[in-house]
Amino acid sequence: MARTDDEPIIAGVGAAEVVTRVAEAFMANVSRAIVNKEDEIRLCLVTLLCEGHLLIEDVPGVGKTMLAKALARSLDCTFRRIQFTPDLLPSDVTGVRAFNQKLNDFEFRPGPVFAQILLADEINRASPKTQAALLESMEERQVTIDGDTHPLPKPFMVMATQNPVEYSGTFPLPEAQLDRFLMKVRLGYLSEKEEANLLNQHKVESPMLELQPVVSPNELKAAQSAVREVFVKPELREYIARLVGRTRGNPEVALGASTRGTLNLFHASQALAAVQGRSYVLPDDIKALAEPVLAHRIILRPNAEMQGQSAGKLVAGLLEREHVPQMAYDG
Repeated sequence: MARTDDEPIIAGVGAAEVVTRVAEAFMANVSRAIVNKEDEIRLCLVTLLCEGHLLIEDVPGVGKTMLAKALARSLDCTFRRIQFTPDLLPSDVTGVRAFNQKLNDFEFRPGPVFAQILLADEINRASPKTQAALLESMEERQVTIDGDTHPLPKPFMVMATQNPVEYSGTFPLPEAQLDRFLMKVRLGYLSEKEEANLLNQHKVESPMLELQPVVSPNELKAAQSAVREVFVKPELREYIARLVGRTRGNPEVALGASTRGTLNLFHASQALAAVQGRSYVLPDDIKALAEPVLAHRIILRPNAEMQGQSAGKLVAGLLEREHVPQMAYDG
């Protein structure tokens, strides 16, 4: 019997198994290096399954770079790291055409962006021109140099870390680049008890030294395809559209979330449902992801910021006020 639009897709056993296998292996492996941050690690996994890019923002010393490295080491993919500095040039990221004396011709020498997993460390310490060098790579998975287009390897994911913009020596990321990150994650400080346990774990050697790849590129590709099959009821699609729409008509907002943000929230809710072992999305999936997916895309008006408003608080308020569809699934 053919499936109707109101019936959830029950993914095949193979699809369900590959998502579960990837999720369990990834979560367990990264948690060995990043302790007591399961929610944040799960958000990283959701971004990965959506084929998106991840921005990790927080104060120095809370494990941003370690989280990015642990994620990369858990995947059997090529990995490169770029330390962004004020004197970094766009060509240092994308590559250059250089003259080869042996060939008596110019040849393209690829930059570090030609990796499956790219860590852009402290991205907001580079100039806006250098930051913009990643725009084409993040959106179109390619680099254009002197009119020639060079495709990037698959999968391709940018993980960027940044310190808050109020710290000296940083450049705020432009809105166009922020919008290309599927999600922004903050780690925060550990509690005193958690930090004491962390010291016990690190008294011999760092857990990072023991991390090995646990997910192959083929498994990752299969899991990314499987999450697209997760069913989202029409009522929930409308709920997502309403939430994003409320950010655009708000008097406190100068720039609301984009259509890309709507699509990202939709796909992220599918991935979170799959990670939690379901073939259908619940309203709680959308509510859990609204702030990390939408807040960094919202630009507040100056008077709202002076009154203590923030994009995160605004999204939380929308979630409280917006009617949540009542869902019922058979089985």
